[in-house]
Amino acid sequence: MPKPELKELVRQKAWSALKVLLEAMPPPETAEVLAHVEQADRVLLFHMLPRSQSVEIFSYLDSSIQESLLTELTDADTQEILTKLRPDDRTVLLEGLPRETLSRLLRLLNPQDLQEARHLLGYPEESVGRLMTPDYVAVLPVWTVEQSLRHIRTRGQGSETISIIYVTDENWKLLDALELERFVLANPSDTVAQIMNNAFIALSAQDDREEAVRQMQKYDLLALPVINDDDILLGIVTVDDVLDVAEEEATEDIQKGAAIEPLKSSYRESSIWSLYQKRIPWLAVLMLVNLAASGVIVMYEETLASALALAFFIPLLMGSGGNTGAQAATLMVRALATDDIKVSQWFNAMVKEIFVGSILGITLGIGVGLIGYWRGEATIGLAVGLAMAAIVVVSNLIGVLFPVILTKLHVDPAVAGSPMVTSTADVTSLILYFSIATTILGKLNGNGM
Repeated sequence: MPKPELKELVRQKAWSALKVLLEAMPPPETAEVLAHVEQADRVLLFHMLPRSQSVEIFSYLDSSIQESLLTELTDADTQEILTKLRPDDRTVLLEGLPRETLSRLLRLLNPQDLQEARHLLGYPEESVGRLMTPDYVAVLPVWTVEQSLRHIRTRGQGSETISIIYVTDENWKLLDALELERFVLANPSDTVAQIMNNAFIALSAQDDREEAVRQMQKYDLLALPVINDDDILLGIVTVDDVLDVAEEEATEDIQKGAAIEPLKSSYRESSIWSLYQKRIPWLAVLMLVNLAASGVIVMYEETLASALALAFFIPLLMGSGGNTGAQAATLMVRALATDDIKVSQWFNAMVKEIFVGSILGITLGIGVGLIGYWRGEATIGLAVGLAMAAIVVVSNLIGVLFPVILTKLHVDPAVAGSPMVTSTADVTSLILYFSIATTILGKLNGNGM
């Protein structure tokens, strides 16, 4: 949020004072100020920013705010922003625009930038190709270190990063990726081939962008090269873009786990109608699932009528089953997302959770059984105790298997979040509870107890 003094200056329309403050602020903070003011004030403030800062500040804004700003700017201003934006930032902006707006902006690009934009937009959505930038520094293996450093000084000004220097042959086939310090510390007369170690990690342009997150995290890299099937260097992916992807993916998983379709923009920028649209489909589905729970109660109304004490434990058992399933699902979804466990290892995970669920079930079953004995009688205590143990074991398995099944069906396992697992566990819990209670009470009553 903007500082109180900034908010007050905006309220007072003190544009001159605001201009001075904004010019002295780091671009990310200026972008945050622009994000929290009204649209009309935002356009005015953006026009006041120095040209040397405005493009960088623009790149830090949310895509929805960028789009709204572009509708207010002249074609000349828009063209300048698009030209100066880094290719990867420009791709992120263009890929989320409506078709008509996209066509208008593409017409403003010069031929070289237009070709580059169309090339990057041609890769699948959420692929590494959409994330990469062609702005990098590459050298030939036959060059000396001194030649390479001169080239780095010349080309490095317009590059995304020079922390990693790429070695290619004359046909742009990637041969190595070397840290800049290797060039700085090497003998100037050495050739690049002499300081190469041929140990590098590369991504395919067709890879999912989450693969970039995993590889960069695994190898602690600041940049990763992107190649095609012939090992031709196409571009690079840098850590700033990967961090954005990691945040977006984590946000999507959290929203899916709460049975919400992922928002296309930030919550602050989302309209009431869009929030309704994202939430109502799953709520309707879950309502139908929960309706089945009511049907189960109706099916066993005779059992309830014969032992009213059973009704006391319905919320307790349903809640315990839902909580157990949600715990297991959360652990499994995260393990799958981080590659801590593979889908092929589902059987091992299931066996492990059978043991875990059994221990949890026995522990909770003894506790609730004693409560049942205290609230009713021995038969009630036995029924609810056994039901609790069975419910915890089965709900635990539901939580483990749901994400695995969804992954095998090529559905994001995050969908198996708390609401879906909890609702399914609720229905299962009632069926188990009344089945066990009916069996035990029926046998005991049949024996004259």
